Amino acid sequence: MRTITVNASKKYDVIIARGLLDTLGERLSGDYSGCKITLVTDSKVDTLYSKKVIDRLSDVGFQTEKFVFPEGEQSKNKDTLFALLEFMAEKRMTRNDILLSLGGGVVGDLTGFAAAVYQRGIRFIQLPTTLLAAVDSSVGGKTAVNLEKGKNLAGAFWQPEAVYCDLDTLDTLDDKTFADGMAEVIKYGVIADSELFCKVKGGNVRNDADLIESIVARCVEIKREIVNEDERENGVRKLLNFGHTVGHAIEKCSDFTVSHGSAVAMGMVVAARASYKNGFSDSDLTDEIITALKNNNLPFECPYSAEKLSAAALTDKKMSMGNVAFIVPEKIGKCKIEKIGSLELISFISDGLEK
Repeated sequence: MRTITVNASKKYDVIIARGLLDTLGERLSGDYSGCKITLVTDSKVDTLYSKKVIDRLSDVGFQTEKFVFPEGEQSKNKDTLFALLEFMAEKRMTRNDILLSLGGGVVGDLTGFAAAVYQRGIRFIQLPTTLLAAVDSSVGGKTAVNLEKGKNLAGAFWQPEAVYCDLDTLDTLDDKTFADGMAEVIKYGVIADSELFCKVKGGNVRNDADLIESIVARCVEIKREIVNEDERENGVRKLLNFGHTVGHAIEKCSDFTVSHGSAVAMGMVVAARASYKNGFSDSDLTDEIITALKNNNLPFECPYSAEKLSAAALTDKKMSMGNVAFIVPEKIGKCKIEKIGSLELISFISDGLEK
């Protein structure tokens, strides 16, 4: 078991181990005794883990409710958010009660945002069940839903009470969903840890349980340090968006049929190639990143034009004062923030698409 403590606006622990869902009731029975708990999950995860979680909570006397919505990024919208808020009101949840987010990034983002706005803020706990959520989205307090104009345009910074990462849940992921999480792992290696990048560059991560635990822990440690310094993304936290400017644009262009991890993978390649062509990197890191993506079963060729991607990116929340904050790699293990003007964005992305 590994415990990593985040010291943001709220102090909380990220606990990484196997078998955590089996002991969840006991873990919550002390600090949250007497609370009503609403479990929020999606239709896929519901069939896998909801009964176990509810049974363990019931074993120690918790009153529980369950809210399930259709799986997928398409559900991360205002309609699902307000359906959850109405459900919470119908069940008469109070500020003393708690939400449990059981699932991947979509479930965590939506549950956290509901927790942030219901009665001006109630507590919630993250139970990530995907690699992507474990290494990234469950930690740091970013919560959001998508609007028609773009991804994550409505949200709030709202830190969880705790994160319980049960590594057993990663065993049930299909290969594509596991690969999506590896895109974020590769991202962490490029922005902050060349040793981590080297560990995962060759692939075959899934067959090594000890390596998976160390990877999850290392990614959480990196994010902890960044969030502790810059919780609200005014500076260094922007580095976590490496690959995401183009990645979010790809998701929007595909009407969210391209998964987040796949989109970020393609976005990292665009950023690396454009970075070198525009003199932000001393050497071309594109091939090295592509090798890591290939070996981890991730795509690297973007199917959309620079014009379409630029139009989508200009609606992104990273846009400020006529500039887009683009994260570019200087070398493996170190990135920096470059401001790209809206008029130069098409050209910059085009550089990243052209081999």
